[in-house]
Amino acid sequence: MRVFAIADLHLSTVTPKPMTIFGPQWAGHPQAIWEEWRRTVHEDDVVLLPGDLSWAMRLPDALVDLSLLSALPGKKVLLRGNHDYWWPTAAKLRAALPADQHAIVNDAMRLGNVVIAGSRGWVTPGHDPLNAEDDRLLAREAERLKLSLQAARQLRQPGDHFILMLHYPPATPPYPANPLLSVIADARPDMVIFGHLHGVSPERVMTHVNGIPAHLVAADALRFKPKLLLDTGDVAAS
Repeated sequence: MRVFAIADLHLSTVTPKPMTIFGPQWAGHPQAIWEEWRRTVHEDDVVLLPGDLSWAMRLPDALVDLSLLSALPGKKVLLRGNHDYWWPTAAKLRAALPADQHAIVNDAMRLGNVVIAGSRGWVTPGHDPLNAEDDRLLAREAERLKLSLQAARQLRQPGDHFILMLHYPPATPPYPANPLLSVIADARPDMVIFGHLHGVSPERVMTHVNGIPAHLVAADALRFKPKLLLDTGDVAAS
């Protein structure tokens, strides 16, 4: 089983929103995603999708976009992004998702010998401090991340791989301390993946979180090709 990741698909089937308005790096979207996905991913692989999946505002419209993902190979693990306004309660979402898609919501899951946890995250302090509302939301996301990591600890078995998904990056240059960093440091996942950032120069992208490898997997940063994170040699579990 191989594990891939790609975030920020920004699909918009029902109400089209051409992504080229955000820059020429989006030329060919979303067809380029489908082409690269089919070239790269096999049916027994897993693809992690950490947020900003659809521009839809309502679940029925988002399901049209998610049905396009079901036509692609692999099991998909979804996480909410800041633009996923359509995302309902966990129970409603899981009842509606296609069989090949799974959502992480304050919990974790184990596929084969890979445990996956995650939370959306939030903006973090950088050169400037956060306002009171952002401080509140960041603290809430840190608590949600703790819940997911607690669930992951209960699922993990000796020898398992452990991947943490975020939508937002876990810190902002010059990377002062924030609540997410301490939670991640305590959990010690094998790697952290995140999206959200677009058009950012490579030197401004985190590559480690307290010594833990970190990967930006936004679709445009990957040139629409899902990023291979690991090959376990195991068979994916349902």
